[in-house]
Amino acid sequence: MNIPILKPHPEDAPFRKDAARSYTLPARFYTDREIYELEKDAIFARNWWYAGHKSQLAEPGSYITAQIHDQSVFIGRSESGELKAFYNVCQHRGHELLTGAGRTNVIVCPYHAWAYDFDGNLRAARNSENMSGFDKCEFALKPVRVEEMCGLVFVNLDADAVSLRVQARGLEDEIRHYAPDVDDVVFAQRDTYAVKSNWKVMIDNFLECYHCHTAHRDFVDLVDMDTYRSQVKGIYSSHLSDAVRSTESSAYAFEKGKVDFGYAGWYLWPNLTIWVYPGEPNTSVLQMIPDGPDGTIEYQDWFLPGPTPSKQVAEAMAYQKDVLQPEDISLCESVQRGLKSRGYNQGRFVVDKEHSELSEHAVHHFQSLVANALGAEPE
Repeated sequence: MNIPILKPHPEDAPFRKDAARSYTLPARFYTDREIYELEKDAIFARNWWYAGHKSQLAEPGSYITAQIHDQSVFIGRSESGELKAFYNVCQHRGHELLTGAGRTNVIVCPYHAWAYDFDGNLRAARNSENMSGFDKCEFALKPVRVEEMCGLVFVNLDADAVSLRVQARGLEDEIRHYAPDVDDVVFAQRDTYAVKSNWKVMIDNFLECYHCHTAHRDFVDLVDMDTYRSQVKGIYSSHLSDAVRSTESSAYAFEKGKVDFGYAGWYLWPNLTIWVYPGEPNTSVLQMIPDGPDGTIEYQDWFLPGPTPSKQVAEAMAYQKDVLQPEDISLCESVQRGLKSRGYNQGRFVVDKEHSELSEHAVHHFQSLVANALGAEPE
């Protein structure tokens, strides 16, 4: 892209491929509306977007909707049992077809009652039988790529996109190791947060534990930080601890589960994080949805053995919602304010050779993905 705002400015220090020698992306990548607008097509219209969970689509005729900026999509279970996804727009006059989630035998447009099945075929259009040359096949719904991985349902607006499993090779095996019950969990709860911060600040924050000792007292009481390591792998990164510091931590108390570990988290490009806490079976995802250059809507969806959490998992969920999330939100909102300061443009990644729990190499990996997608490639 030959876009001036993406080119290095005279005051910019170099963003390099070598994380240990690189400065961070300039502040304008987090504050400028023009860059935010570029991201809509360059990043979010071309990559896999988390839409929901298979348990929300268990029966034929069940559906969920997803909003990718101004593009509305619905995902449904067809009569044959296949997952199908389409742009959520009637082919008559453009009215949206479905809202929220639910179950229906026929998709009927609320405007003029054109009706579709879950294979996208137009089944009925009132009064069209009185028109010459009207062919229902011309007005099938426009399909969208859809994939399921570890029970999570993803869509991609790019019809030619490489399969998620191919792009994120190895991720599914890692998740299944730390969450062996992942196929048996169901959607239990969604927590929503409105954050006054750019979505990339939220991702940056997740990708390092350099701040954990200073900002997350309960987390470091739970997790053995000496075993915490981050590894970058294509379009995802792993953030794993082999041991807990205490099963009676100030975060929450638990009994060890099938797999003995301290914490398992993953980042999946572009805007999804996946979490598994130690103890009874649990998996959650935290999705950062851009809401302008200075705002993010976060959805945290929890998947459990049943719709009602056990006492232990309820305590873990409460810790996440009432303690860890407010801590991180406060940090990220402060960073967003600081990124607008005339006294700041870039920092340095703190990267050590051992890639210890204090290393920020995974943040550099993410910022490189952003830069490459926007055509502002590192030196």
